[in-house]
Amino acid sequence: MAQVALITVHGMGETPPNYADELMASVRTRLGTVAEQAVMRSVYYQKILQDNQQLVWDRTRSQSTVRYDDLRKFVLYGFGDAAGLENRKEIPGSVYELAQGEIARALMSAHAVRPGMPVVFLAQSLGCQVLSSYIYDAQKAAAGKPVGAGIWRNIDAWAQQAYGRALTASERGFIGAGTCAGMITTGCNIPIFVAAHKEMHIIPIAPPTSLFKWINYYDPDDALGWPLQPLSGGYRALVEDRAINANAGVLSMVLKSWNPLSHNLYWQDDTVLDAIAAMLRRLAA
Repeated sequence: MAQVALITVHGMGETPPNYADELMASVRTRLGTVAEQAVMRSVYYQKILQDNQQLVWDRTRSQSTVRYDDLRKFVLYGFGDAAGLENRKEIPGSVYELAQGEIARALMSAHAVRPGMPVVFLAQSLGCQVLSSYIYDAQKAAAGKPVGAGIWRNIDAWAQQAYGRALTASERGFIGAGTCAGMITTGCNIPIFVAAHKEMHIIPIAPPTSLFKWINYYDPDDALGWPLQPLSGGYRALVEDRAINANAGVLSMVLKSWNPLSHNLYWQDDTVLDAIAAMLRRLAA
């Protein structure tokens, strides 16, 4: 059996470094003996933003009177993430560039295990936009087109700084998502970033491989999770939207699955977990 990589990208809001551990354990259980063939890596870009956000929150709590702490903190971290990633993204060392560097490092780690293996991406919330932009930029660079921001503006310079050497052709292709055979997005925010553009300018990534399949899960009760097919003809042709009632069991179904709190439940939902395992199993066969 062939090896296959699962690369996770977290979403907006306060996020611990081990955010994907529970999900990966659940997926491995579903894979059974195939789990030995799965190489799993998590991208963690929240550390680039979180210390600054925590400082603002601590000052706010100590110097002001505010209510609805949990909601207010989610808004501060969540929308702070989105604003931080897009603000002045073209400058060297921007949050946009640093976040892309974390994706590249996760892919480099997987490449070291087995070059050329198929890759499945799993992205949540804001991570869907971060990942989509990364692949879009990589594909532009591979086509010889200028890239305005991020590591693909000058991938050779990034590699020299990150690893002290140039990338091999195999590494460059792999970290450019050249072997990506599947993508699963959950609670996707991409429409929020592109809705103000004319439809003719809303262009998705190109399928990286002939095996590529993109499944987008959204909960109709999740105001931060959106279907992608309505965006443009390109998205209609590329993405399969699946509406679900995201939940993590009976208690969350009662308390969260029917309202916007469902945004944080996708990675505990059996439907999503089963789909991840099925995609990995298909590619490892």
